[in-house]
Amino acid sequence: MANDHTPSEVADAAAYRIPPVIQPGHSFGTITDKIAAIVLTKHTPVVWFVVAGIGFLMTLMLFASLTKLLFTGIAIWGNNQPVGWAFDIINFVWWIGIGHAGTLISAILLLFRQSWRTSINRFAEAMTLFAVACAALYPLVHTGRPWLAAYWLFPYPNTMNMWPQFRSPLIWDVFAVSTYGTVSLLFWYTGLIPDLATLRDRAENRVARTMYGVFALGWRGSAQHWYRYETAYLLLAGLSTPLVLSVHSVVSFDFAVGILPGWHATIFPPYFVAGAIYAGFAMVLTLAIPLRAMFSLHDFITDRHLDNMAKVMLVTGLIVVYGYAMEAFFAWYSANQFEAYMIENRMTGPYWWSYWMLIFCNGLVPQLMWVKRFRTNTAILFIVSLVVGVGMWLERFVIIVTSLHRDFLPSSWDMYYPTRWDFATFFGTIGLFITLMFLFVRVLPMISIFEMRTLLPEAKVKEEAHG
Repeated sequence: MANDHTPSEVADAAAYRIPPVIQPGHSFGTITDKIAAIVLTKHTPVVWFVVAGIGFLMTLMLFASLTKLLFTGIAIWGNNQPVGWAFDIINFVWWIGIGHAGTLISAILLLFRQSWRTSINRFAEAMTLFAVACAALYPLVHTGRPWLAAYWLFPYPNTMNMWPQFRSPLIWDVFAVSTYGTVSLLFWYTGLIPDLATLRDRAENRVARTMYGVFALGWRGSAQHWYRYETAYLLLAGLSTPLVLSVHSVVSFDFAVGILPGWHATIFPPYFVAGAIYAGFAMVLTLAIPLRAMFSLHDFITDRHLDNMAKVMLVTGLIVVYGYAMEAFFAWYSANQFEAYMIENRMTGPYWWSYWMLIFCNGLVPQLMWVKRFRTNTAILFIVSLVVGVGMWLERFVIIVTSLHRDFLPSSWDMYYPTRWDFATFFGTIGLFITLMFLFVRVLPMISIFEMRTLLPEAKVKEEAHG
């Protein structure tokens, strides 16, 4: 029958064949050896030291800027009247958005039984935790007195019967982010337990064996262990799924409940959630492509993974562009002079460059992803993901600064200029994120060992036989 097909038909069939999620030639043993060796080997790639070193130096810059902040106050930032919140809220929302993709990949794709999530879910979950940690830093330090943050923000029983203002969006953020961070941490740690036991059994160093053994919680891989693990993991996935939608919806309410032109929009919750997934997948690609090259993981993180993530990025990017179009449409259709001026100011005002760079980064550049040749080209994909990351930061800058610097009262209008301490804090959190990520890939398996084993044909044959 094969001879009935022309060479061009065979080539077309090969072009449309879905690539595997793991390259052939692997067995249970080779998967375990390869992933565990990244952690247990004594030889670390030089690139790891270079990137981790840069991240560490940037983290030191963060500590220096925070020390200056604690001794001087937030006057070292460029915040003024009327732009009372600037880099602190911009960076907070940006980091929270990046933290979305990890839980989305792990929880929602797990519930939909998408096998391609397996190669990327572990480090995407870690990315979520580190991004949330960077985000949580800003509500703490934006007051200039973080030692009072617990007193002001966290509800606790006290003899004065004084409680935080529950109508303040800042309190909503505290509940949303802390709940999201807690559930994400439990979900990530639960998924790690079987792999921690594998590392415990393979580690030659006594200290490492003890540490992995403690955190493996006595895992022996019995049928009862697996039954309880599967139950707990699915429950946490079900619990995490609505949080993906809720946490950034709550963050969007910070703006939507305001009466300021450009903030008071009902489209913000879906627009923010789509933007968060957009930024999150861009960050996953930004991390996955270099890590794949650094540790030769091309057989585990295949072109199919990159292709699928590029498609998700394209779809969510189109939703975000739709949100930009609706903002302009509402400003025109509402016939509200303040809304109309807001959008005109964004396009032609002093910060016009940020609006049009935003359109270029988030609207135009990702359209390259319509072409499969670009989606599977790692260099282009890496550049596009970096551009999207910049574009999503600019989106927060546009929403916050261009709405605040020219509000209802022209007499209070003013320009906002970030200071070196604003930039030092922002780039410092990027350094903290890089440092934590590179420490993570060195001490814990960045790809789930036992879930990768379930992708092999042998595992599927056994499942069918038992079924």
